[in-house]
Amino acid sequence: MSLQEKVHQLFEDEFGETPAFIVRAPGRVNLIGEHTDYNDGFVFPMAIDRATWIALRPREDNKVFAISADLEDKQDFLLDNLVRPEKTRWIDYLIGTAWALQERGHKLSGWEGVVTGNVPIGAGLSSSASLEIATARAFHMVSEFEWDAAAMAKAGQSVENDWLGLKSGIMDQMISASGVENRALMIDCRSLDTITAPLPPETVIVIMDTGTRHTLVDSKYNERREQCEAAAEYFGVEKLRDVDIETFESRADGLDDLIRRRGRHVVYENDRVLKARDAMNAGDAKLMGQLMIQSHVSMRDDFEISSIALDTMVDCANVEDTCYGARMTGGGFAGCAVALVKADAVDEFVENVTQCYTSKTEHTPQVYISQASNGAETVYPQ
Repeated sequence: MSLQEKVHQLFEDEFGETPAFIVRAPGRVNLIGEHTDYNDGFVFPMAIDRATWIALRPREDNKVFAISADLEDKQDFLLDNLVRPEKTRWIDYLIGTAWALQERGHKLSGWEGVVTGNVPIGAGLSSSASLEIATARAFHMVSEFEWDAAAMAKAGQSVENDWLGLKSGIMDQMISASGVENRALMIDCRSLDTITAPLPPETVIVIMDTGTRHTLVDSKYNERREQCEAAAEYFGVEKLRDVDIETFESRADGLDDLIRRRGRHVVYENDRVLKARDAMNAGDAKLMGQLMIQSHVSMRDDFEISSIALDTMVDCANVEDTCYGARMTGGGFAGCAVALVKADAVDEFVENVTQCYTSKTEHTPQVYISQASNGAETVYPQ
């Protein structure tokens, strides 16, 4: 049973009729460009074939009643009485989305429905952004406002930044709202301009879940952002996106060692993303893989957001001849890595990496091929 069929059936079981709408919004895997988004830089994610699904119908009042099928929990809230959480629950992402949309002048209507999904929580694949953008799509279907992907992404980011207190960038919400099937998406996080690019020929993306988990709100994510802001202030610019490699190398000696390493990661990572754009468009899998490897080393050594589990997974992938390159992906500290792999040898790669990682750690990995999917959409009615 597909997730669309599942959420449809769950709605019927709960409410006794067919849902008025079914919406979905995907998670994402970032191929390259980590912690560059809140520095107004460049990122290169793709929407994955794992998503949050909501089956819903409109209500006559201003209440939202939502059931999490995965958590077996029911919650509701009033659109004119939104309460900021002391401790974040799943429903707070829905409440925060309602708040962010209303802050932007949208008049919202109530709805009730069932929420389910298969984006792993805390794995660095943006389960929270997937939930925020799916919720925005649900409100779009029952309320009278136009769907604008970039505007919805900004609203989703505001949920994280202003409602929940996580100073994350725009990438996760932007790719969840704007993904394109069979394409990765380079995003300019300042202008929100996007460029699509296909994977190099005869390659696939493999996601390697270490089985370790993080909570970004409780992590050192905000600390990294503050360190980047300190580096930008030293160079006299608004964001590190405005510092090129030549400028950085000519002036970086005046920085504290820690701040210098944080800034170096961002400056060079932005350059790697632009090179990755050219590599993808040229179909150059070898160069793309090399850039991914360089990115991981930078995140491990300069930005210090990797972990023993992530390093082990990346090492297990990179020793395989069929792997062009691998790196950790997401906010860091735990979760997933990503690899660019020869398509005709992917089954062997998955088997070998799983065996290698299992033999070296106490964690149970999940290693799987991922396809690029569309961003948020209404799948029923079509």
